[in-house]
Amino acid sequence: MKTIKLRPGKERSGLRRHPWIFDSAVGRGGGDPGETVRVESDTGQFLGWAAYSPTSKIRARIWSFDETERIDAGFFERRLSQAIAARSRFDIRSDGMRLVHGESDGLPGLIVDRYGDTLVAQFLSSGTERWKSVIADTLLSLTGLTRLYERSDSGVRQLEGLPAATGWLRCPEGDEARTELTLREHDWQLTLDIVEGHKTGFYLDQRDSRHLFAEHVARLNSARVLNCYCYTGGFTVAALAGMRRSGVLGQGGHVTSIDSSGPAIARARGNARLNGFDEANTTFLDADVNQSLRQFHKEGRTFDAIVLDPPKFAPTAAHADRAARAYKDINRLAFKILEPGGVLFTFSCSGGIGAELFHKIVASAGTDAGVDGYISARLQGAPDHPMTITFPEGEYLKGLTVVKKAA
Repeated sequence: MKTIKLRPGKERSGLRRHPWIFDSAVGRGGGDPGETVRVESDTGQFLGWAAYSPTSKIRARIWSFDETERIDAGFFERRLSQAIAARSRFDIRSDGMRLVHGESDGLPGLIVDRYGDTLVAQFLSSGTERWKSVIADTLLSLTGLTRLYERSDSGVRQLEGLPAATGWLRCPEGDEARTELTLREHDWQLTLDIVEGHKTGFYLDQRDSRHLFAEHVARLNSARVLNCYCYTGGFTVAALAGMRRSGVLGQGGHVTSIDSSGPAIARARGNARLNGFDEANTTFLDADVNQSLRQFHKEGRTFDAIVLDPPKFAPTAAHADRAARAYKDINRLAFKILEPGGVLFTFSCSGGIGAELFHKIVASAGTDAGVDGYISARLQGAPDHPMTITFPEGEYLKGLTVVKKAA
């Protein structure tokens, strides 16, 4: 068994059971891509068993902090069983859920989402790549499913020295063409394509926020809703459902949805139709959100509820300053066109923007817009995208619900 020894003083994160060992912390030793290595302090103290990655800034990802544990097929069966069992403890009102959330489930670099009878996985580290076949077989054995599609096309793979990889890992013969699926979420149906969609095909992490938004729209009798960066229309369907519940939908309630992706807009329109909503209650714009917000302000258009759910502006802390300006600008514009008493659901999925910084950005945007607001809720990813005590980086999605004060 190969060993890596850390530089003096670099063992602290390992002792706190944090799974990442950065290249700057390694004093000597190494291994092949994905190979299991023993991690020790400079004095020889055992810290963990890790998957080695010779080209990544994260030089090793710790599988286990137990010196007696072997990293073998049995290890992955235990960890995957634990992750899947944990989901039964969460309130997940959908047949689409995240079964494995990487480091938070003790499986660094592995993402597995379930959409009904289909699993979609991302193998984002050298360690998961090395054990891919074992992981694939174990997942199907534990779930009883037969369909597993790989979407390892994230840029993270390049940092690991791995090429992009997509396609069926396991699938019954003749069933390969069925990549467009329909999932149930709350009382709605939403379609996705596991080949063409973002990430694994859909953003399951916003499940609870979509439901909360529907409740706000219904309770506040919101009649004019704006959904920015709408993607495939999850928040659009939520808004329409809220309007239907309050009775506003039959009185001219309207949802405007914006995205710069034509295919996403087409699917969003289809999802609204699938849930029985009339096209007269919706407008879908294939346009730039920032320019659209400025145009609405120029025209004097206002909205009772707004969603800002932009893509990742800051993948790392190094991009935080530029991202902060972008987040501030769209929130400032949103505040300007939000009616007094209206509600803003605003999000950041950037790992380089923490919850405290995001709060400050939104506050600064309100100040520049000349408005104040009540923060009625702090938002985060759905519980099947967990953050753990020892891995705070799992909290990538953060959001605020802001009710605009009257002038």
